[in-house]
Amino acid sequence: MRDEMGLFVAEGSKLVIDLEPAFKLKECFATSEWLQNNKVSFRSKIQEVSADELKKISSQKSPQGILAIFEKPNYNLSIITNSELCLALDDIQDPGNLGTIIRIADWFGIKNIVCSHLSADAFGHKTVQATMGALARVNVHYVDLLKYIQELPNQFPVYGTFMDGNELYAETLTTNGLIIMGNEGNGISQAVSELINHRLTIPSYPKNEATSESLNVAVATSIVCAEFRRRLK
Repeated sequence: MRDEMGLFVAEGSKLVIDLEPAFKLKECFATSEWLQNNKVSFRSKIQEVSADELKKISSQKSPQGILAIFEKPNYNLSIITNSELCLALDDIQDPGNLGTIIRIADWFGIKNIVCSHLSADAFGHKTVQATMGALARVNVHYVDLLKYIQELPNQFPVYGTFMDGNELYAETLTTNGLIIMGNEGNGISQAVSELINHRLTIPSYPKNEATSESLNVAVATSIVCAEFRRRLK
């Protein structure tokens, strides 16, 4: 029903206040206590409810005083330019991972994320909550990822993370390009990996000693993005 109506839900003071300027607010509910403690410009759009009423419509065990329903945006993928650094997610399944990756993109000034159709829903409740408001500043697009990469200009930098790639810290990195992060269990799909022209790996330390099998995808995304941005100095 939510997807059919093109809506999404956000709960909590910081999240609702951060998202309100970026998305069209359809409905908003808050307790009298929340209204007494928070002065916001969209107060006239808020319907006062009791704590019990809010708990009935909330997905949280302990509601944070305010719940808002926003319209989902319709982003134009053509806004991505050849000078940008963007993220691409190949079937990321966990909403928490996706929400954290959106926060990471926001922190490192990455404005666009391209997701495969099988990736988690950026506007699902768990993902929205995990973004902590970053969704207001990062555009998330859902595309046929294979086709999207195939249509990039020739020689466009396409990076991907692999266990057998070139060491991230020793590799030449560009200021623009597409950084592809793979599925939590299977990594980047074979079809997509064949289109990657820069294979990277995050080295473990000490070298040649036993470590964890892999990094969480959101953690790996943060490390890779940090290294790309560090090179801008």
